[in-house]
Amino acid sequence: MSSRLEPIPRILLVNPPIYDFSAYDFWLKPYGLLRVGGYLKGKASLSLFDYLDRFHPSNDSKKSRMSDLWGRGKFPDAEIEKPSCFSAVRRRYRRYGLSRLCFKQFLESNGPFDFVLIETGMTYWYPGVREVIEDVRRAFPRARIILGGVYATLCGDHAMELGADFVVKGIDLGPLWEFMGMIPETEALPFWEGYPNLTTGVLKLTDGCPFCCSYCSVPQKYPGFQARSLSQALSELKFLHQRGVRNIAFYDDALLYSPDEILLPFLKSVVESGTKVNFHTPNALNARFLTPLLAERMVRAGFKTFFLGFESDSPEWQKRTGGKVYPKEFVRAVKALCEAGVDRENITAYIIVGHPRGCEQDAERAIRFVHSLGIRSMLAEFSPIPGTPDGEVCRTWANLDEPLWHNKTAFSEILLGEGELNRLKQLSRESNSGNKFPARLNPIA
Repeated sequence: MSSRLEPIPRILLVNPPIYDFSAYDFWLKPYGLLRVGGYLKGKASLSLFDYLDRFHPSNDSKKSRMSDLWGRGKFPDAEIEKPSCFSAVRRRYRRYGLSRLCFKQFLESNGPFDFVLIETGMTYWYPGVREVIEDVRRAFPRARIILGGVYATLCGDHAMELGADFVVKGIDLGPLWEFMGMIPETEALPFWEGYPNLTTGVLKLTDGCPFCCSYCSVPQKYPGFQARSLSQALSELKFLHQRGVRNIAFYDDALLYSPDEILLPFLKSVVESGTKVNFHTPNALNARFLTPLLAERMVRAGFKTFFLGFESDSPEWQKRTGGKVYPKEFVRAVKALCEAGVDRENITAYIIVGHPRGCEQDAERAIRFVHSLGIRSMLAEFSPIPGTPDGEVCRTWANLDEPLWHNKTAFSEILLGEGELNRLKQLSRESNSGNKFPARLNPIA
């Protein structure tokens, strides 16, 4: 008698569409989901459906398939009805990503699946997660649906109400493997081969952050700070490069911390290997640690765009929110980058707007300070995440138990008013265009 082999599980990985007032492909990839998929290579039959894949064969929008110099571009989108809680926000609400029909056709052609793993991003993007769960349930009632990621971690109880079978909270994947009855291969590379046309990639050298800024949710997602395997990161880079990827974004929250042990060895290996790619830092670098040596090595290894967390030039505000970086440190960092050969057009300072202590922060003054350095400013609207000190303060204005109220666009407009928010955005645009600033309306005494 011949023994029959048990069939391997069929697993679908899904990155949902985004429901929001705005969204842009700023090197967005579901890196956590792809890593989990990688752990299951050879142990399951894997499929990937990324609603935010602009180069998916089913995307017939020429506009959304266009990219800028560094591989960024617009998602396909469609205007939809706003949730009732946003009735006072005049901006249009949209669904970003591939069509719902496209996903249903994919399920019909590729199913059934035993497990469906869904990545969750911003907490207020959960309507896209709910949409995916509804379509999977309708197509495959027996499939076990699993959620993981930011929303699943920060709003786990709310996530369970969407109808998933299991929610992974945090980075401990032990409960996931137990639920699936599988043993992972943790040295495997992420499931990048799930993309039919891969144009940009992601790397991480570290997890977590040694700082604890009062507006940041990273400490809730990662217990402490630790480095990842250097050899693993280099293997991932090699794989992406061999696939033809030329723009790679770092998703680290503290890429420059402990550089002698982490970043500098990576940069040395990249230079010695002769790998030619463009590196980018959308998660913001801590300017305090950006020395002339580090700037020179980063440029030599291929870093092209530098996004620096600045938020405010007010020492008092910085002290109250964690003391991440002060103006003098920021000026030194910009100088180091420029002396290393970075074009000022490729240096961007993130500035929070809509913060509950906005008067003390003074976003306008921060924009003007950045303008004086000749670099770009980018306004980062504040999201009141529950569990963070600054987020909890915002319960005065918003019902944080409903994740839609964490929406950065809606909250900033409600707190500041549409006119003031638009004024600050216009000031930032004028700064970036090189126009002469209008006189300050309310100068600081």
